Amino acid sequence: MKIFRSFEEAKGISNPVVTTGSFDGVHIGHKTILNRLKMLAGKYNGESVLITFDPHPRKVLYPDTAGRDLKLINSQEEKLELLRKAGLDNVIIIEFTKSFSQITSEEFVRDYLKGFLNARVIVAGFNHHFGFNKEGDYRHLWNWREKYDFEAEEIPEQEVQHETVSSTKIRKAISEGYIQRANAYLDHYYIIMGRVEDYSLQLPEGFPSLNKIPLTEECKILPATGVYAVSVVSGTEHGKGMAIINHTPGKPDEVLLNVFGNEEKLKRDTVTLLFHKMIRGSVDFSDKKAPYQLGMARAEIEDLIY
Repeated sequence: MKIFRSFEEAKGISNPVVTTGSFDGVHIGHKTILNRLKMLAGKYNGESVLITFDPHPRKVLYPDTAGRDLKLINSQEEKLELLRKAGLDNVIIIEFTKSFSQITSEEFVRDYLKGFLNARVIVAGFNHHFGFNKEGDYRHLWNWREKYDFEAEEIPEQEVQHETVSSTKIRKAISEGYIQRANAYLDHYYIIMGRVEDYSLQLPEGFPSLNKIPLTEECKILPATGVYAVSVVSGTEHGKGMAIINHTPGKPDEVLLNVFGNEEKLKRDTVTLLFHKMIRGSVDFSDKKAPYQLGMARAEIEDLIY
């Protein structure tokens, strides 16, 4: 997958089949769009293209509230890894600024999607809006397709077990600890990527060894406080472990990791945690029962993940 940081860099893509959006979570609805992009790219001997933005538009448009209200399923690094696994050909990451936000929907189509990329097909997700004040939608694309010489398609909303999939529902499931429900909507495991650091807090005797995973995205949504079964991936190494999520009032949120076996190989550089399910709620580290509680959680995880 090729990554571009401007429209100028991306000039020359062959017969681009294009979509736009934040694609936070790269969930089952997004994957339906990506699969359609790939199919159309094959049909026209072209390439699939996603245009996305960094920073998230809400951080620019509402800086006073974004830090408190904006919740993202993925960091930029996580999203790019999921897009790569989905088989996308190209990602164009555009720096989102206040001046860029003033571009009208027609200017965006005329000057960027056609002017720079010469898009063959523009694919819109269900109820997707774009341009100044989110004025543009699929109806505009349909009306402009002959004027600017491109094809337009809209992907219908997607359902899981007769329930419409949305990033809002996924964030709610994650924040409440319903990881299996979130995973069903995502069509993959909820993940956290980060570099392993030593955990500085002195732990009582009997505690498993813990490492800290600092977050690279301040707005990333985390599961509810508790102990979770996770698969651990570092390069070509795979293992399993126990993730502990702590939300303590007045303190930064914590992601702690205990790796089961193969610990040194799985502690190198960046690791990816794939969340399977919540095993238990919060654990009070000052409680004498805590080592026993974590030991029981580990035993359950050992049986759960093969």
